[in-house]
Amino acid sequence: MECRVTWLGKGGMAFSAETGSGHQVTMDGPPEAGGKNSAPRPMELILAGTGSCSAFDVVLILQRARQEISACDVQLTAERAETEPKVFTKINLHFTVKGKNLDSAKAERAVKLSHEKYCSATTILAKTAEITYSIEIQNEE
Repeated sequence: MECRVTWLGKGGMAFSAETGSGHQVTMDGPPEAGGKNSAPRPMELILAGTGSCSAFDVVLILQRARQEISACDVQLTAERAETEPKVFTKINLHFTVKGKNLDSAKAERAVKLSHEKYCSATTILAKTAEITYSIEIQNEE
């Protein structure tokens, strides 16, 4: 896996990252650190990537379990250390899974499997953060 990060120039703290798969994302810092708040901060992207990684697992596991899933949302809340390096110290992932005739045990199992076995991002972040999760099932008619 590769990624190239390029500073976008003087007068700011924005960076562009080009991933190995050829996609680009821009990051910026807050004004008090010389940024212009024009894009997500790097740590926000780490949190977003964590939610996406785990949701990917949950959706895939539920699809393979033949669940009629129509939506999966993850609301992440995180706390960071007060001093440098300001690593994540607590992260909660709250999943809302929607679909028809969803089996709550299968949904809970999917979240647990992601958390305990498959999600690389939560595994890495668990080195510094207490990671918790919760799940809400919304069965549609």
